[in-house]
Amino acid sequence: MDFLRPASWEEALAAKAEHPTAVPIAGGTDVMVEINFDHRRPEYLLDLNRIGELREWEVGEETVQLGASVPYTRIMDHLRAELPGLALAAHTVGSPQIRNRGSVGGNLGAASPAGDSHPALLSAGAEVEAESVRGTRLIPVEEFYTGVKRNALEPDELIKRVHIKKADGPQQFSKVGTRNAMVIAVCAFGIALHPETRTVKTGIGSAAPTPLRARAAEDFLNAALEEGGFWESGKIITPSVAKQFAELASGACNPIDDVRGTAKYRRHAVGIMARRTLGWTWEQYRGTARTLEGAA
Repeated sequence: MDFLRPASWEEALAAKAEHPTAVPIAGGTDVMVEINFDHRRPEYLLDLNRIGELREWEVGEETVQLGASVPYTRIMDHLRAELPGLALAAHTVGSPQIRNRGSVGGNLGAASPAGDSHPALLSAGAEVEAESVRGTRLIPVEEFYTGVKRNALEPDELIKRVHIKKADGPQQFSKVGTRNAMVIAVCAFGIALHPETRTVKTGIGSAAPTPLRARAAEDFLNAALEEGGFWESGKIITPSVAKQFAELASGACNPIDDVRGTAKYRRHAVGIMARRTLGWTWEQYRGTARTLEGAA
């Protein structure tokens, strides 16, 4: 196994172009596990740790541009207001040591359906910036996952950063695991309210071959909130609406039975998480609306 250690982003792209099978490594929290268990034996490892710009982020007017190697702890400490759903997801990642090394870019590169950041990225609305010596392109995150541990990157492309829409409303993340820490998700659910566009987006993890949005549940809820005047009134969402949303979210799943949980349990748990996180985020929205009305 050869070890490539570029000193700049340009050198990294050139190395990836010359060695398309090279496996990028930064935090190494996924790659090293696979190598240690002999599940993967790449011909080349492409070390990205000398490239400082991958550990930087920029908060713009509408989006956060998050470098591929920004560790989860930085998101938790510095981007909680802009990316609350992702910050909540980051709290559930592994141990403090893993959160200090692991990153959203690594999670995307691994493309595991159980990756903790995926539901938050899907519900917030994100685009993956992929670059090669041929140029740059933005890939909507829902199009990035192409199969179990497969993504839309071309062989000569690397993830440079992720563009994530800043929160304009409450966001939540929920995860079921076999214990409280250091655990791979049995299933996970993310939700984000977008009051500016009067829409709700979701993300489901570890309950299908790829992370995915519960689009039928979103469409139903968006219509119900609009037709019922919920956004304007801030009234409590009726139990029937919440129940239907949860059932549709559960129906979006296509899980398997494995050592962590059965397919039946995963569907059930996603429905429960969908109903609960909807309640939590809507109560936050109602509280914000009441505060704004009082100030006016």
